[in-house]
Amino acid sequence: MSSPAVSSVIAPVTALPDFDPRQVPVVAVDAHLPAVPLQAQTAQALRRRFAAPPLWEPEVVLEKRFMNREPAHASVLLAIVQREQPMVLLTERTAHLSTHSGQVAFPGGRADAEDASPADTALREAHEEVGLAREFVEVLGHLPTYVTGSSFIITPVVALVRPDCVLQPNPYEVADLFEVPLSFLLDPAHHRRHVFDLDGIRREWFSMPYQDGGKSRFIWGATAGMLRNFYRFMSA
Repeated sequence: MSSPAVSSVIAPVTALPDFDPRQVPVVAVDAHLPAVPLQAQTAQALRRRFAAPPLWEPEVVLEKRFMNREPAHASVLLAIVQREQPMVLLTERTAHLSTHSGQVAFPGGRADAEDASPADTALREAHEEVGLAREFVEVLGHLPTYVTGSSFIITPVVALVRPDCVLQPNPYEVADLFEVPLSFLLDPAHHRRHVFDLDGIRREWFSMPYQDGGKSRFIWGATAGMLRNFYRFMSA
């Protein structure tokens, strides 16, 4: 589902009146692909994989551009909390934010000139957004960059997080904080493909809806695309 380079700017689907990604038809579910084995999801196995990465190709790397603006570098933290069942930490962004408001996202944000590396950006942003202190985090490595339609060049930084971490979400940026089992996200039976056509432009994305108790968490767009790439990395 990776897209070719796009020269023209198109409107973001999220700007359409009454647009709800949950209502866009599902064209396929990838249940035919194998799930990543549970034994490959342990802390030791993850350390080994990042220490000696396999040959692999990311599947989703470039969204159709919908902003005429200078590209900006950013990082997100794909934080795997080392509970008895490994969990991935995600946020729901507050509704008033200028980009991706109300959407499910990894902690992260724009790089600062003072940041020494993409990992430094991800750790700083995670601390600012959700109060995750660096001493609780073990960075394993990063995935290839993902370019959003708003011209952010995002580096996903993968890390292990101690389960005794103390989190304090920033209420300005984070409406909710939750965790999803890593095994759920690394099972393509939960990866749904969507297609949306508008004005002759075809947009495609993944979603990974997760029922969190009584709350439905709709993971889609860039977050789902980076998780899909993580699945490809883990299953290579």
